[in-house]
Parts: sequence; C-alpha cells; structure tokens
Amino acid sequence: MTTQTGILVSVSADGKLEIPPELQAQMEPLSRYEVLVTNNEIIFRKISKLLTWEELSQRIEVARIDPEEPSLAEISEVVKEVRKSRSDRNECA
Repeated sequence: MTTQTGILVSVSADGKLEIPPELQAQMEPLSRYEVLVTNNEIIFRKISKLLTWEELSQRIEVARIDPEEPSLAEISEVVKEVRKSRSDRNECA
C-alpha cells in the first residue's frame, strides 16, 4: 500500500467531512473505519471484515489445540492461589 499525501479534506459549514472523489474511490461501500485522534492528527484506519462463524471455525480447526494450554483444573488451582494470596494480603494490611 502506498501513502498518498497532499490530499485535502474539508469540513463543511454543518460539520461534515467533504471527502474528495479520489479518496471515495478507495473506500468500499459499507466498510467501517476506526478513527484515531491525537492533538495534531485524525487517522482513519479500515476495520477488517468480521469473521463469519464458519470462517472462525475453520481458523480454529487449522490452529488445532495448544499443547501448552492449561487444563480447567490447573486454571482453577491458579485462581484459588491468587484469591488466597489476595486474602492473606488484605488480612495483613
């Protein structure tokens, strides 16, 4: 993707952006953009298309199961340890 510079976008009297045709031609109908605002910049970043359930299922199938993934019992044990640690800390304070 190349970056274009020197394209001016105006704000109309009623506060709406007037996007030049050369930029509109690059925008897909019904696409969505995230707007990032800083002190000096307003950046429009195109949001990737949301996955369908079928696409998500296919990605999960391809990824397979992580062999390092903790079991539910291991996760429960970690949660119990954290809760006990917090409880002990609160009692000392």
